[in-house]
Amino acid sequence: MQDKLYIDGAWVSPAKGGTLDVIDPATERLIHKAPAGTAEDIDRAVKAARKAFDHGPWPKMPGTERAKILRAIAGLITEKREFLARLEVADNGKPLPEALWDIDDVAGCFQFYAGLAEDLENNPEETIPLGEPRFSAKVVREPLGVVGAITPWNYPLLMVSWKVAPALAAGCTIVLKPSELTPLSALELGVIAAEAGLPAGVLNIVTGTGPDAGQPLTEHPLVDKLAFTGSVATGRKVMIAGAQDIKNVSLELGGKSPFVIFADSDIEKAVEWILFGIFWNQGQVCSATSRVLIEDSAYDAVLARLCEEAAKITIGNGLDDGTLLGPIVSKGQYDKILAAIERGKQEGATVAFGGGRAPGFERGYFLQPTVLTDMAEDSFVWTEEIFGPVVCVKPFKDEADAIRMANDSRFGLAAAVMSADLDRAERVARAFRAGIVWVNCSQPTFTEAPWGGYKQSGIGRELGRWGLANYLETKQITRFNSDEPWGWYIKG
Repeated sequence: MQDKLYIDGAWVSPAKGGTLDVIDPATERLIHKAPAGTAEDIDRAVKAARKAFDHGPWPKMPGTERAKILRAIAGLITEKREFLARLEVADNGKPLPEALWDIDDVAGCFQFYAGLAEDLENNPEETIPLGEPRFSAKVVREPLGVVGAITPWNYPLLMVSWKVAPALAAGCTIVLKPSELTPLSALELGVIAAEAGLPAGVLNIVTGTGPDAGQPLTEHPLVDKLAFTGSVATGRKVMIAGAQDIKNVSLELGGKSPFVIFADSDIEKAVEWILFGIFWNQGQVCSATSRVLIEDSAYDAVLARLCEEAAKITIGNGLDDGTLLGPIVSKGQYDKILAAIERGKQEGATVAFGGGRAPGFERGYFLQPTVLTDMAEDSFVWTEEIFGPVVCVKPFKDEADAIRMANDSRFGLAAAVMSADLDRAERVARAFRAGIVWVNCSQPTFTEAPWGGYKQSGIGRELGRWGLANYLETKQITRFNSDEPWGWYIKG
C-alpha cells in the first residue's frame, strides 16, 4: 500500500508530512497510514498538470496513441483484480463479490474510453452547413485543460475511473483528490498509470481531507475544470469555488430515488429488485431506490415478503464467504444512519424490520437492513438521503398519485417502476423527473449510457459519449472562401 503522493510522475512525501488513518470498517482496526496532502501539495500537483497540458505530449497525442495507454491501464487493472478488490473491501467494507464486480467495471471503463479516444482521431471535425455560400465552417473538439477531480468513498476506484478515463481519453491532465476515507485503490492507480506509460504530470493523485486538499483544488486558478461526486452540501461549495474563476463544473450529487411497484407486478421479482435497489453496497449508493411506493392492493403482501427476505440477508466481513451486507464505511457514517433512523421514529415512522446494530457483532460498523413504514411525506427519512441500508415504504392509490409522490423531491437522480403493463411502465418512466430510470429493475449501470440527475442531484452527465463531452471544448472555425472583397468599409 502506498504511503506517498503521486505528483509529476514521482512518489513524493506530503509537504507537511501528515498522514490519514485508514480504518477497516469490519474490525475498526488501523490498517494503513495514507499520506495527507495539503494546499502545498495541491499547488505542486496542479502546476505539474498545467505544464503537462501546456507543454507536454498528451493533449497533442493522436487518439490512437492515447487509446493504447488507456488499454494498458485496463489490462493492468485486470491483472491486479484480486489485489485491488481486496483493498476495496478493507477500505470500504463492501462484500468481495461486489468489489470484484467493481474492479471489472473499472477495467471496462478504461477500455470503453480507449475506443472513444480513437473515435476522436477518426472523426476530428464536423462540417457545418451554412446559408451563406461564401463561407465554410467546421467544429473541432479539443481537450478542455487541467481537471480537478474529487471522488467519493462508496465506489472508491470505480468513481475515479468515471472521471479519469474520459478525461485521459479527451487529452486532459488531472489532479485527483479521492476520499480520505478510502484512499488506497486510488493511490494504486498511480502505480498502474506509470507502468502503463502515462507521461509524467498527466495524472496526479493527492490524498487528503476536504478542507486541506479538496478546497485548495477547487480554488486553484490554474484548474480549468472541476468534476465532483459527493453530497449536495459539498457540491454547493465546489460550485461556489468554481464560480470565482468561471470554471467548467460538473456535479454528481445525492438522491432519494423512488421505486414504484404496481399491483400487477410479480411479488418475488419486485422484492428481489427492492432488495438490490437499497441493500447493495450497504445502501451507500447515490441512486439507491430508497423510497418504495407500492400500490394499495399489493402493499401488505409486498411489505411482508420484503421484511422476510431482509431478515435472511447474511451480514458479515466483506471477505467472508456468503456475505451480502458488509459494514458501513466509517464510524461517522454509521452514527449518521442510526441518528436518521431514530429521527424517523420520533417523527412517527414504524420500524417494520431492523433499525439498529446487527446482532452478534461487537466490533465493526454493522447495521441491520432496515425497513421503515408509516412516515409522513414531509418527514426527514422520506425526504432526505440517509445513504445506508434503510428503505422507506409507502402505499399509493393510483398512477397519478404514484407519479406525484415520486416527483415530490428536491432530488432527481434516479427512479424505477415495475409493472406487467409495459405501456403503463413506459408512461410512468417518462413522467419521472429523474436522469436515470429503470423499468422492471433497479440499479443496473452501463458504461455506455449517460449517468446524472435532475434538480439538486447534479449538473452534467458522466459515462458514455456524454462523459467524454465533459472534458472537451467545442471550437468553431469559419473561413471566408470568396475571391471577391467583403466590401463593407472598403468599396471595390
